[in-house]
Amino acid sequence: MATYRTSPGFFEIPHAAVYALMTMTVLASGFCFIQAGATSAPAELLFRYGGMYTGALARHEYWRLFANGFLHVNFIHLATNMLCLVLWGGHLERRVGPTYFVIIYLCAMVFGAVVGNAIHATPYLTVGASGATSGILGALLCLWILGKLDVRFDFFAINIGLNIAFAIGNSRIDWGVHLGGFAAGLIVCALLDLVEKLNAYVLRCRFPEAVKINLALLAGVAALGLWAGQTLAPGMPGWTVAAGFVVACCAVIKLVDLALSIRKGLAAVIIALTCANAACVALGRWVLATTSVCVARRPGGAGPLENLHNAFCDNPLLVTALVAVGAGALTLLLCSKEIHRGMEDVGFVGSSLRAERNRRHGL
Repeated sequence: MATYRTSPGFFEIPHAAVYALMTMTVLASGFCFIQAGATSAPAELLFRYGGMYTGALARHEYWRLFANGFLHVNFIHLATNMLCLVLWGGHLERRVGPTYFVIIYLCAMVFGAVVGNAIHATPYLTVGASGATSGILGALLCLWILGKLDVRFDFFAINIGLNIAFAIGNSRIDWGVHLGGFAAGLIVCALLDLVEKLNAYVLRCRFPEAVKINLALLAGVAALGLWAGQTLAPGMPGWTVAAGFVVACCAVIKLVDLALSIRKGLAAVIIALTCANAACVALGRWVLATTSVCVARRPGGAGPLENLHNAFCDNPLLVTALVAVGAGALTLLLCSKEIHRGMEDVGFVGSSLRAERNRRHGL
């Protein structure tokens, strides 16, 4: 993880994960604004694209727990949440790294939506990244309590005070989402700190961020694949599948840890992840081929999504091969520094990664 200054300022320049989440949120919300033809989106449009509503969990529409956090009611709502993401996200990502930052952000988004859903006694529809951004502030407070973030208390007093004042002045603020996200950020950050402390006894090496991010993405894809398999063809008990998935993830992490500790191990891990990314694309093609995604196709669609859909259904093998090669090439491009470092390794990389693991105690 990145080192940090002794006395960080009130504002920290954002990093890659903050920019990526901001871009995704602006694009998703902007798409709704464009469709609405205004700087605000009507409730019907927000509901269609993922707004959280009263019966979502009862109907097993769990995807809304994530989707609602990327949608916003209007431009002011979007700008306010993105300002909070920039002001707080830079501090947290610099301190815990992009992988843990995204994990905290998404957990706060989901838990905030769950808490908001639990406390609503009347029908509702809610969208926004408020729960996720509140989770960032909660995680920063956790680091400060643990003595691992050197900012003054007025940082929290000012930011929390301004948010409370803004919420009091706006009756449409969903307090449940804010409080749930804040609590989730604090709790998840504490759990990650505990995991990092336990890793000192289990793992040899500190994982480079590129490796950590790729492993997290692959785990997410695998989890979605298992969930889809359970939905389409239920058979094995859910707890058995979940336990097997956790054991498999732990085994993969330990194998990567062992590989990183040997000579040229970093290069071998990056190459293995490149192949795994390409394989995920191929498996995704197989999943789509087993569903009715191409049966209900609309011929003659003029839009870009319809054209892409038709191209895949007409030439699934060719499209899959091209996307798989692209995924592999993108992995190698983004991890070019790690590849070069691994190929030039004469035994120092594994030693430095082991030494860095021994130096760290928690986050």
